Amino acid sequence: TRAGYPLPTRPQDTRLVCIIAQVNLTLPVMAVNSWLAEPIKGLLLDITGVLYESGEGFGTAIPGSVEAVKRLRETGIPVRFVTNETCATRAELIKKLHHHSFSVSEGDVFSPVPAVISLLKERGLVPHLLVHPAIECEFSGLVAGNPTCVVMGDADEAFSFANMNVAFRALKAMEDPKLFALGFGKYYKHKGQLQLDVGAFATALEFACDIKSEIVGKPSPLFFDAALSDIGITAKEAVMIGDDIVSDVGGAQKCGIRGVLVRTGKYTRSCENHPTVTPHFIANNLSEAVDLIIEAQSKNIHQV
Repeated sequence: TRAGYPLPTRPQDTRLVCIIAQVNLTLPVMAVNSWLAEPIKGLLLDITGVLYESGEGFGTAIPGSVEAVKRLRETGIPVRFVTNETCATRAELIKKLHHHSFSVSEGDVFSPVPAVISLLKERGLVPHLLVHPAIECEFSGLVAGNPTCVVMGDADEAFSFANMNVAFRALKAMEDPKLFALGFGKYYKHKGQLQLDVGAFATALEFACDIKSEIVGKPSPLFFDAALSDIGITAKEAVMIGDDIVSDVGGAQKCGIRGVLVRTGKYTRSCENHPTVTPHFIANNLSEAVDLIIEAQSKNIHQV
């Protein structure tokens, strides 16, 4: 017997048990690979935690990630890099990626800072900045005057009580207060440790001022749509790969994009049992996900 059940004695019973065993073995595999059934015409990749781990200097490239991006280029699958990175200018970010030998151009990278600057110019708004000192220079071309909005990025150590209070007072002094959050992550991994992200601090100002943030960056649908438009594909033709279960995977899925979670960066085991977001697939790293995508695309092409 096995697990208290008697072994089958008739040939037809034995055959039935074999069929049931085969179904139980094959169904999970089918479910795991179903996200690869539809054509994939473009990839959206997060940067920090997917391509490299942040740390001192240029950080550390995640094993296999450089080669994975190279394989995508070689197979002709378009790639755009969608990041909420606001601790460095886009130029500095490209420099860091080139240091690790990633094949990336500035036009491939979608980050919140250029997007919010364009939005501020379009609306004629004057920002009070609560951002990392490294990116303050990016806002130098904007109109000066009394602030008509607050812009929050990942300010890191600048998220002090004093600076948060100044931002709070600026919002309370506005006739029509506006708060722009450059992303809305809960936390991220830096120098091997988890630390609070901009979403936690933006939520504090929302609560204190009875307002809602306008999110520029992930998980905003407009941010994902901009990257898709740049490639020239629809949401159902794309896959997003990231280490943030909510902003990367959940944000993409709300737009109709398949979302893949990687077990690198800020990933923790609890992400696999998230109460509201279920990834289409969970890969150990970018390299594994890319291998599966390239293999599936090759099979799809030969079947046509």
